[in-house]
Amino acid sequence: MTKTVGVIGLGNMGRGIAKNIAKAGYDLLVWDMSEAARNAQADIARIAPPPKMAAEASVVIFVVPGSEQIDGILDDMLANAGKGLILWDFTTSDPVYTKKLAARAADAGVPYMDAGMTGGGAKGADDGTMTLMIGGDPEVLERSRPVLEACAGKLIHLGPSGAGHTMKVVHNLITHTNFLACSEAGRLAEAAGINLADMIKVFNAGNARSFISERRFPDHIISGTWDGRSRIFNLRKDVGMAVALSKELGSPMRIGHQTLAWIQAAIDAGMEDEDFTRLYPALDDLADK
Repeated sequence: MTKTVGVIGLGNMGRGIAKNIAKAGYDLLVWDMSEAARNAQADIARIAPPPKMAAEASVVIFVVPGSEQIDGILDDMLANAGKGLILWDFTTSDPVYTKKLAARAADAGVPYMDAGMTGGGAKGADDGTMTLMIGGDPEVLERSRPVLEACAGKLIHLGPSGAGHTMKVVHNLITHTNFLACSEAGRLAEAAGINLADMIKVFNAGNARSFISERRFPDHIISGTWDGRSRIFNLRKDVGMAVALSKELGSPMRIGHQTLAWIQAAIDAGMEDEDFTRLYPALDDLADK
C-alpha cells in the first residue's frame, strides 16, 4: 500500500481524521465543498478533487453527511480509480443505500467498506481514539488497517457490506434515546429541587451511568458550554433511519418512535441547526403536556 491517503469531508469529524492521518506520516489529499475548509488544511495536505484523489490515493475516506453526497461523485471517482484503490465510507447512512454504493464500486473492481464511527464524537476524532464499526471484506480491512489505526483506537469487524452502518444506526438509536431519557430525568430532578450536577454525580456512582452522564452532561450541559458539536438535524436523521430500518426488517419499535417524536418537536420549533445539547433547556417547551 502506498503512503497516499485521501479524506473527503472536512467538517467536525473529518478535520480530526485528516489531522491524525497526516500526523502518522501519510501523504494526505483532502477535499471539501467549502473552499475555506479545504484551505484550512493546506499546511498538512494537498488539495485534490475526488477524481484526482481516486487516481493517486491507495485509500480514500468519505466523512461527508451521507450517501447522497457520495453518490454524486462516485462514478467519476471509479472512472479514474488507480490500481489498488480502497474506498472507506465513514458516514452515518442507510445500510441499504450503502450496499448499493458498494455494489457499484465492486462492478468497477474497487472495494467499498463501511465504517460507522463512535467514541467521543468530534473530540474522539480529534484525539484519534474513536471506534470504527466495520462492514465489508475482512481481507480489505487488513490491507487498510495501518491507515485506520492512524485515526481510530479500536476496529470492530461486524460482517459483510452494510453491517457497519447497520450497527451505527442501532448505536445512535441508543445514544440519542439515552440522552433524552437523562434529560427528562434531569428536568424532573430539578423540578423536585435537586441540583442537576448532584443527579449526574449519583448516576455516575451507580447503575444509571453511561457516556451521556459521564461526559455529555458534565462537559457540555452542566458546564454551560452547549458545545456537543452535532446539530439536532443530525439526531433526526439518525433516529429516522433506525425507525425506517425497524419497519423494513419487521422489528418492533416503540421507544424509538418516542425519541423521534421529541426530536421532531425540536425541528418543528425551528431548532434543527442548534447544538443538540440545547435540547435539555428546551425540553419543557417541547413536551406534549
